[in-house]
Amino acid sequence: MADSPALDRVLRRAGGPGVLDVLAKALPGADLTTLLLAVFRSRAARLAPADVLRRYLEDRFAAPAAVPFAALRRAEDALLAALPPAFEPVALSPVAPLGTHSAVATVDQNKILTTVRGTEVAADPTNGLALEAARRRAASAPDVRLAAVQRVVRGQRFAAGAAHFGLFGLVTAGRDTGDLAFERRHSAEHLQAVTSGVRRATDRRPEVRLTVLQERFAPVAAAVREALAGVHVTDDPDRSSGRGYYTGLCFKVFVAGVEVGDGGFTDWTQRLLGNRKERLIISGVGVDRLATI
Repeated sequence: MADSPALDRVLRRAGGPGVLDVLAKALPGADLTTLLLAVFRSRAARLAPADVLRRYLEDRFAAPAAVPFAALRRAEDALLAALPPAFEPVALSPVAPLGTHSAVATVDQNKILTTVRGTEVAADPTNGLALEAARRRAASAPDVRLAAVQRVVRGQRFAAGAAHFGLFGLVTAGRDTGDLAFERRHSAEHLQAVTSGVRRATDRRPEVRLTVLQERFAPVAAAVREALAGVHVTDDPDRSSGRGYYTGLCFKVFVAGVEVGDGGFTDWTQRLLGNRKERLIISGVGVDRLATI
């Protein structure tokens, strides 16, 4: 069923609403890929080099980053230098399976740059890291700590105008051991790594704002405050963003009043592995934003 006037118009021109059902449901994935590849091959064959240049000049997805490369690299190096030895850096693919961000992380698919091959361009490294962590956990690996720096693409329009930007992501996956031990240990570990990296990158004191989403996570917040001696930690009970995305506890990291980091606990590995005992905490830092401070 059409969900916008634009889609209504397109479907009428293509033969009616039934076209959408045929493409989305009736055609097997491989057949749909074959069809779409033929469509875009035909369209590309009609383009001249001047057409490509014109599109490059107009397409916000294709424009290079506004932040100088050297500044981005310094910020990335600072974040990686602060990474605890237990974390393994991973070179993620620039694409992920279709549904990685919407089916697992509950992000609207319209915000994701979807490809014709049943994949989607990475929109957040923590999603790809969560998939890799789930793969390792399924193979009976103990606590899995992974990190990545990835340039990601988002479909929605931002005030700054950039459709792509760098993110530094951390995930830790493991099993519930009772008494919120996993949560207390790894939330402190994540925020120690993030705040140390932010301080290295900016030479400024970061601020952490904690939001307890479930009352039983109050001891986790207390453990974070104890671990982050020297870091300004405040409570943020009125935070509205991230509710329904995070569980238990979430946080934001600020420098000079600018938000540079975000994270918290999610149920992604529980749903990926079908095991309610699985635990996952994720953290992300905006490299471009950090580099401009």
